[in-house]
Amino acid sequence: MSQDRRSWQDSRGGMWFLEPALLLLLHHRTAHGYTLIDQLAGFGLQHLQSSVVYRTLRDMEDKAWVTSSWDMDGGQGPPRRVYQLTALGDEVLREYVRDMEQAHARIADLINAYHRHIEEGEGDYH
Repeated sequence: MSQDRRSWQDSRGGMWFLEPALLLLLHHRTAHGYTLIDQLAGFGLQHLQSSVVYRTLRDMEDKAWVTSSWDMDGGQGPPRRVYQLTALGDEVLREYVRDMEQAHARIADLINAYHRHIEEGEGDYH
C-alpha cells in the first residue's frame, strides 16, 4: 500500500467528524462532557484527548450551536458543565448530515465504478 495514501481518519485524527458526532449525541439528550467523551467511542473517536473534545465544545458554544450550564445537583462531587443542543446546532447538524449523504453517494459511485472496472478486466492491474 502506498505511503502517500491518506488515512481514512486523515491527518487530523478524525477531527472533521467530531463536531457532527457531538451534535448528534446532544440531539439525543443533554450531557456532561465526560459522558460525551465516552459516547464518542461509538463513532470510532475513542482516542481523542479530552482537551480536544472540551475545546470543540467551547468553540461550538461560541458559535451558538450548543449552550452549557453548571449541574449543581450532580451528587457529592463538584459541579459539572452540562451541554445542550440549540436550534441553530440542530440546523447545523442537518447540514452536516446532508453534506455527508452527498459524500456517501459520491464514495458509493467511485466504489461501484472501481468494481465495474475490475469485472471488465481491462488494463494492467487486475
